[in-house]
Amino acid sequence: MQIKLNGSWEMKTKGEEKIIEAVVPGSVMNDLLQAKQIDDPFFRDHEDQAYDIAAKDYVYSMKFTVSSDLLGYDRVLVRFEGLDTLTEIHLNGYEVAQTDNMHRIYEFDVKDFLVEGQNTLRVTLFSPIQFIAEKHAQQPLNGVEHAIEGYQSIRKAHSMFGWDWGPKIPDQGIWRDVSLLGFNEARIEDVYVQQHHSSCRVKLDVKVSTEKWKSGDMGMEVSILSPQGTVWHEHVKTDQTQETISFTIENPDLWWPNGYGNQPLYRVKTELKKDGRTVDAKEMTIGLRTIEVKHEPDQWGESFAFRVNGLSLFAMGANYIPEDSLLPRTNAKRTEKLIRDCTEANFNMIRVWGGGHYPDDYFYDLCDQYGLIVWQDFMFACSVYDITKEFEHTIKWEAVDTIKRIRHHASLGMWCGNNEVEEAWEHWGWPERSKYRSHYIKLFEGLLPDLVEQLDPQTFYWSSSPSSGGSFDQPKNPDVGDVHYWEVWHGLKPFTEYRKYHFRFCSEFGFQSFPSLKTVKTYTLPEDRNVFSYVMEKHQKNDGANGKILSYLADTFLYPKDFDFLLYTSQLLQGEAIKYGVEHWRRNRGRCMGSLYWQLNDCWPVASWSSVDYYGRWKALHYFAKRFYAPVLLSLKEEGTGVELHVTNDTLQDVTAEIEWKLRTNSSEILKQGKMKKDIPSLSAVMCEALSFAGELEKKAKTRETYLEAVLFLDGKQTASSTVLFTKPKHFAFLDPGLKFSVEEKEDHLHLIVSSSAFAKYTELDLNDADCTFSDNYFDISAGSPVFLTVQKDSLSIPLSLEQFKNQLKIRSIYDSAQRSMIEA
Repeated sequence: MQIKLNGSWEMKTKGEEKIIEAVVPGSVMNDLLQAKQIDDPFFRDHEDQAYDIAAKDYVYSMKFTVSSDLLGYDRVLVRFEGLDTLTEIHLNGYEVAQTDNMHRIYEFDVKDFLVEGQNTLRVTLFSPIQFIAEKHAQQPLNGVEHAIEGYQSIRKAHSMFGWDWGPKIPDQGIWRDVSLLGFNEARIEDVYVQQHHSSCRVKLDVKVSTEKWKSGDMGMEVSILSPQGTVWHEHVKTDQTQETISFTIENPDLWWPNGYGNQPLYRVKTELKKDGRTVDAKEMTIGLRTIEVKHEPDQWGESFAFRVNGLSLFAMGANYIPEDSLLPRTNAKRTEKLIRDCTEANFNMIRVWGGGHYPDDYFYDLCDQYGLIVWQDFMFACSVYDITKEFEHTIKWEAVDTIKRIRHHASLGMWCGNNEVEEAWEHWGWPERSKYRSHYIKLFEGLLPDLVEQLDPQTFYWSSSPSSGGSFDQPKNPDVGDVHYWEVWHGLKPFTEYRKYHFRFCSEFGFQSFPSLKTVKTYTLPEDRNVFSYVMEKHQKNDGANGKILSYLADTFLYPKDFDFLLYTSQLLQGEAIKYGVEHWRRNRGRCMGSLYWQLNDCWPVASWSSVDYYGRWKALHYFAKRFYAPVLLSLKEEGTGVELHVTNDTLQDVTAEIEWKLRTNSSEILKQGKMKKDIPSLSAVMCEALSFAGELEKKAKTRETYLEAVLFLDGKQTASSTVLFTKPKHFAFLDPGLKFSVEEKEDHLHLIVSSSAFAKYTELDLNDADCTFSDNYFDISAGSPVFLTVQKDSLSIPLSLEQFKNQLKIRSIYDSAQRSMIEA
C-alpha cells in the first residue's frame, strides 16, 4: 500500500508565526517566490538575497488522515526520496530521524507514531550556510573559489553554493516525493538484472532480494515483456530471502545509442506472493546491450573507448549540469526537450557532471528512450574531502541508493568517482603531504569502486575525470585515459591549438558566449545592457570572462556595431572554437574516441559555456554541434593556401562520399572547381584529397576575397557543406549578400528557402518574440546556391500563422555586424 504525501503543505521560518502555503516536492525559495515574499533571484542582482534566506531555518508541516486499513499493516514506513539537506523529522510530536544528505533516499518505520484519523508530519530544515560556516572555521578545506567556503563539508549539490557558471543560491527543501508505505509479512528489497550475451541470445539473471519478518514459503514471480509483446514468465517457491531467476532471450532486440540503431526496451516485473496474494511488486525497463570501456595499451599510449555491442564508437556529446538553481522548476517535459535537443544535434552521450545532484528517474528513462549513453559522475567535484566515520557512512549509503536506483538503465555507460579531484591534487597547488590525499584514495579508489563491483559489476568504474587510471599517476597525460583541456579559453590559446593534441578522449573543453538578446532582456533593464555593467557581470561567474570573449573577438571579427551584434559574434566564436577541436579529433578517429564539450545547459540565465541557454534557446554552438557531430562528417583542414578534405564515417555502413569543391570570390564567382569520389569504410576517418591554391592566392590581397566551398553528397543527395576562409573573418572583404527568404506552410512544418546575391557567412535566422528550432542555422550561403530549411510547428513556443511567422522572422549575417558605412568611408 502506498499513500502519497505530496502536494499542499505549510511552511514558516523557524521562530516566526507567519505561515505560507507550500508545495512538496518543492523548496524554500520557490515557495517564497510563489507566495510573492521574495523577488525573482534571477533578475538583475537579486541573487544576493539568497544568502540571507539560506541562513535561516524553516519548518514544513502537513496534516493527513490515516485509516485503520493502513494501521493494519505489519510495517508502515515513511519514505523521503529527497531531503535537502539538514533536517529533523517529527510525526505527531515524536522525533522520527535526522538527515544530512541531499542525495540519499530515506525510509523510517513510523507505525508506532501513527494514529487513526488526523496526523501531523513536520520537517525542520536547518541552514546549510550556518553548518558549512562552522565546519570551515573548524577545518578549512581546499576547493573552488567561486563557491561559499565550506561547501564540501555537506552532502549537498556543490554548485548550489556557487560555481563559475552558477549563482550562490543554496536553496533547501523537501525536493522529491514523500509517501507512506505499508507492508505485510515481507517486501522486495532489491531486484538486479545481469546480462550475459552470446551469439543471437541473451541470458538474464534476475536476482531478487527480499526482507522477511514472518516465516514460511513465499512465491517469487518474474515476467519479462518484449517490445513486440512476447512474455517470458518464471515462478519459484522459496523460504529464502534471495533467489536468482534466469531467462534466455533468443534473437534479442539490442539497444543501441542514437545514430546506430533503435532503442527497444524490455519490461521486467517482479512480484512477491503469499497464498496467491501479491505482497509486493517492482517494475523496471532494461535494454539488452553490452557497454564496455576499452582501456588498454596501444601504439599511442592507452586507449579510452566505449564499446557498445562489441563495436567501438566515437562518443559525441556534452556535459550536463542541474537544469535550474530552483529545483522545483524542473520537470520531465522540460528535460525531454533538452534530451531531444541532444539527439537532434546527433549526440550519443551525455556526462552527468559531479558537482550537481543525481538526476530524477525520468532523466535516465529519457536517455534510455532517446539513446544517450550516460557517463555518470558520483557527486564530488574539485574539492578536498575530510572522510570522517560519519561522512564515510552517509557517502556509502548515498552510493548504495544511487547505484541501485540507476544501474538497470540501458543508457548507463560508466560510473566515475569524481570531477577533477585527482587532477587538482597534482596540479592545483594543494598540499602534497596532506592526510586528505590518503582520504582521496580511500574514497575514490577504495569505497566507491568496491561498491560498484559489489552492486553493479557489469558497469565500468573510472576513479576520476580526467585521469590516466588513478593513484595520482599523470592525470593529465594526453596519451592515456581522458583529458580536460582548457588552454583554449582559460589559457587564451588560439583555436588552432586543439590541432596539436590527439587526446584519447576529451571529456571537457569549452568556450564561453553570451546568450541571445531575448534571454538577456529577462534579467536586465535597458541601462544594464553593456557587457561590463554591474548586472551583466553579476550574470558572468567566470572571473574576467567577458574580457576574454572580447579578446578572442578582437582577434577574429570586426568590432560589432551594437550590443545585440556583440552577443551574436560571441556565439560565433564559441561555435568555431568547439568546431576546431571536435573536427580535429574526429579526423583522428581511432586514436581519439570521444569529445564531450563543456557544457550543454544552464541553471539560470547567464553568460556561460552552454550550447542551450536557460530558456532552451539554441545558441550558435548547438547548431554547429548538429553539423560537427553529423554521423558522416565533411571537415576541411586549412593551412596557409592548402586545404585537406576529410570525411569521417561514424555509421555502421560503408559509404561512398562524393565531394564537389569550388574556389570562389566574395561575390561567389567560381575561380576553380573539382569533384572526387571516395569509399569511406564504416567507423573510420579518411583524408580524401589535399588541395593547394598557392597559385590562385599568390597575391595576399586575393586571400581576403576568396573562399573555398565543399559539398558532400551521399547516394546523390547533398548532406553537408562547409567553407574555409584564407584569412581571419575580420580581414575578409565581405560584400552585402542581399539576403532573401521565402516561407511556405506545410501540414506539420514550415518550409524556408534562404538565398543571397554574394557570399554570406554565419547566416542567422530568428523570430522577434517567439522561439523555434530551425533545421539549420548560422550557415554559409553562396550566391546561386539557396539553402532549404524547415521549422517543425511543434517547436514553436507559441502558435503562429504563416503571416505572423513571416512578420516575426529576421535574418542577418556577419556582414551586418559591423559599421560598414564607417569602414567604407
